[in-house]
Amino acid sequence: MFTIGDFARLGRVSVRMLRHYDSIGLLRPAAVDRHTGYRFYRADQLRRLNRVIALKELGLTLEQVRVIVDDAVDVVELRGMLRLRRTQLEDQLAADTARLAAVEARLRMIESEGTMSTQDVVLKEIAPVRVAELTALAPSYQSQDIGPVIGPLYPELFRRLADAGITPTGPAIAWYEPAPDGDAVLVHAGVTVGAATVADVEVRDLPALGAAATIVHHGAMDDADQSMQVLARWIDDNGYRADGFAREVYLDYSPDQPEQGVTELQLAVRRD
Repeated sequence: MFTIGDFARLGRVSVRMLRHYDSIGLLRPAAVDRHTGYRFYRADQLRRLNRVIALKELGLTLEQVRVIVDDAVDVVELRGMLRLRRTQLEDQLAADTARLAAVEARLRMIESEGTMSTQDVVLKEIAPVRVAELTALAPSYQSQDIGPVIGPLYPELFRRLADAGITPTGPAIAWYEPAPDGDAVLVHAGVTVGAATVADVEVRDLPALGAAATIVHHGAMDDADQSMQVLARWIDDNGYRADGFAREVYLDYSPDQPEQGVTELQLAVRRD
């Protein structure tokens, strides 16, 4: 048998934790020296300890853990519970990572306030363009909501175009429109084509824009809010009003190196 210290090291827990588990009846020692009070454990008790720790990691209370282990949860059930918890933690981590990226992008935008110039904004006409596109719904127009939605659309779009033997004739273009309800946004992931029809892909003609405030954004689209702020200042300074969401024309983009991207933002404007 093992002393409580040795058993704690083998189980990768603290002695204090083992004493607590003993006091609440969750994991009793195999033997207690009646003269010294020293606790001793058997190797096969590690099996119960491992289940206790695993169930705690699922977020269960110690009382819930005691009930479950006393009812002898088998390995298959425990593995399933742990896999479910792993999926939940992965989803939480992904959501937290996206929120962190959004906070960092917002911080960069705040730090650059007052340093960005509107001199790079160009007012111009945009010719009509034909695009093949796929669409999906995003919960909002914020970068952290748009990115995970639009990201998978483009690989699938290019796969379908390749299967149909269609070669793009120009850059990829993303554009957006409000969904019928709430703050949701319909995301359009498109690419310029010459074909009138494409199997399994919608083809549409984007209308010309008589007047668009445009700016070329360098870097990842997570930081595009900085360039949008420049556009907003230019529009306000020059007596225009924005008309809808901006189109994003991906002049140079690589999914593996988004920080090296070059994107023209085109925002339709009008005067009252």
